Amino acid sequence: MKVYLNGKIVAKEKALVSVLDHGFLYGDGIYETLMVYNGKIFKIDEHIKRFFQSAKMTGFKMPMTKSQIEAAFYKTLKANNLKEAYIRIQITRGYGDIGLDPALCPKPTVVIIPKEFHGHPKEYYQRGVNVAVVNVRRNHPMALNPKIKATNFLNNILAKIESLNKKAYEAIMLTIDGYVAEGTICNIFIVKNRTLITPPTNIGILEGVTRGLIIKLAKEKGIKVLEKAFKKDTLYKADECFLSSTTMEIMPVTRVDNKKIGNGLPGEMTKKLLSDFREKYVNQFYK
Repeated sequence: MKVYLNGKIVAKEKALVSVLDHGFLYGDGIYETLMVYNGKIFKIDEHIKRFFQSAKMTGFKMPMTKSQIEAAFYKTLKANNLKEAYIRIQITRGYGDIGLDPALCPKPTVVIIPKEFHGHPKEYYQRGVNVAVVNVRRNHPMALNPKIKATNFLNNILAKIESLNKKAYEAIMLTIDGYVAEGTICNIFIVKNRTLITPPTNIGILEGVTRGLIIKLAKEKGIKVLEKAFKKDTLYKADECFLSSTTMEIMPVTRVDNKKIGNGLPGEMTKKLLSDFREKYVNQFYK
C-alpha cells in the first residue's frame, strides 16, 4: 500500500512521522473518512466541507485547498489502483517541541491513507448485529464539540473495549444525562410505531453525512422522522434499530444488550431504507 504524506506518495513502510508530531504526542488532529465506489469518491463535497469546519473549530490553518485535497485523494487512489475502497485524510498540528501551544508547530502534517474495501459481510445485513450500551459516556459537547472530527479517540476506544468484552459488534454510548447518543463510529436510529427516531445533534453527537442522507431520504418516502432524545429503555422497546456511517451505510441492529429488538430480524423499514439508499446514492456509480 502507498500513502500520501505531505505532498508525496510513499510506501506505507516509509510513511514515517516524527515522535514529536503533536498528533502523536497529544492526539492533536482532525480527520475524515470517505467511501470510494467504482473509483468515485462518495459525497466528497460534504466531507471536505465538514473537514474545513473541523479545521476552523480547532484553529488549524489548512495547508491545502478543497481542489488540492480532492486531487490528492484521486492521486492516492490511482497510485494504489483502487476502485472499491475507503480513504482517510488526517491533518495533525505537526512537528514541534513538547508543549500544548499550537504555535510550537510551524507546519501541519497531512496524511491520506487508502484501504481496499468491499463492504461488510452480507450476513450482518441479513441477520443484524448485536450492540451493547456501555458505561463509558460520550464526551460532553462543552468539553469536546462532536462537530470536530478529532483524532483524539480515547473516549471511543474505551467504549469499544467495553463492547468487545461484552462480545458486541458495537458500543452504544450515552450522554452524561443518560440519553442515547451514538456508537463509537456511527449514528443510531430506531423505529417506533412507523416513526423514524434519531438523537438530535444538540445532545452531543456527530452530524454524520450518512445520517443526514437517511433523514432526507426517509422524508422523501413519506416516513415521519423525529430528531428526539431518548433513553436506553426506549431503545430496548424499539420496533427496529439500525446504525449508520460512511462504511456501514445502514446496518440493522437486532439485539441490544442481548435483548431482542422487534422479532429479532432486520425490520421492514430498515431493509427498505437500505435498499432505497443504495438505489439512490450508490448504484449510480455502477451504471
